[in-house]
Amino acid sequence: MDFNLMVEISPLLIKAAWITIDISVRSLFFGFFVACGLVFLQSFRFAPIRWFARGYISVIRGTPYFVQLLLVFYGGPSIGFRLDPITCGVFVGAFNIGAYMSEAIRGSIESVDSGQAEAARSLGFGRAQTLVSIVLPQAAALMIRSVGVLAIVVVKNSSLVSIISVVELTYQAQRLIGSTYKPLEIFTLTALIYIIIVYAVMGIIELAYRRAMRYTTL
Repeated sequence: MDFNLMVEISPLLIKAAWITIDISVRSLFFGFFVACGLVFLQSFRFAPIRWFARGYISVIRGTPYFVQLLLVFYGGPSIGFRLDPITCGVFVGAFNIGAYMSEAIRGSIESVDSGQAEAARSLGFGRAQTLVSIVLPQAAALMIRSVGVLAIVVVKNSSLVSIISVVELTYQAQRLIGSTYKPLEIFTLTALIYIIIVYAVMGIIELAYRRAMRYTTL
């Protein structure tokens, strides 16, 4: 194994890794708002709105992220919807992970004991106030690990944006292999960088979970 080559190309891969992180963070950020919107729509009493939200979740979860990415990037221009590669990666990533995240959020909210909401309402709390002050603080702690798993999925899925020529970590590795013909060294180093990113995410999630649960575990 050519360790000198690995040291030499490390700065290029690290620079590309920041693009991977940027796409992942932005996808998660906007995906959270997509998820909240879907949870809100599913709470409507008007059935067609609930059906729309559930239908959207079913379609997104039933089709590969890879296909969604190609559909938006290559199919979008035919209806006047054009996005640059990075924006497309963030856009598709957000709407994809938002569908999964909505189920994690909804499940966490529903897992909070309904008796607490009823007690709050009996004390004069409105529906919105009960949700914000009583239910969501408890649900937030429960959803942290679920969202953390989805964050790792986003990081791994970000490698697929290489298909639309985003120079992220995987794409940069492929370019370097084309010029050096050393796939073992380059993909080994690429895998190590992905492992570092994933374990950093896991560490952040675990820290957030422990802080959120420090009072409930007493």
